[in-house]
Amino acid sequence: MKKKLLFVCVENSNRSQMSQAFARMLGGEKIEAYSAGSKPSGVVNPKAIAAMKELGYDLSTHDSKSLKEVEQYALFDAVVTMGCGDACPWMPAKKFIDWQIPDPKHMEPDEFNRVRDFIGDKVKELLDSL
Repeated sequence: MKKKLLFVCVENSNRSQMSQAFARMLGGEKIEAYSAGSKPSGVVNPKAIAAMKELGYDLSTHDSKSLKEVEQYALFDAVVTMGCGDACPWMPAKKFIDWQIPDPKHMEPDEFNRVRDFIGDKVKELLDSL
């Protein structure tokens, strides 16, 4: 049975989007991944799109969404927040995890990619633990 994951950040434009992408890339058919924000910006950061394109993933197909827009997909196996001072969202889930991930929004590409790769490692660890 597929595991359902939700990645949450404030704007849903960088960290949570890349987490969702990595979950889809690494988890394949075994994972159903979503992302959302408590105050979505309405756009996916072009830096995140470029960073994921380098890894062969088209993040331009994603939309910045609110928590309200994804609650229909609950119950989640895990809800992961990005350590971004987000008011802990309540969403029906078996477990809640908080990752301390720096906001890469204003970072230069090299720094941004280091955050991207850190997120990829965290998602891989999460998938291995499920």
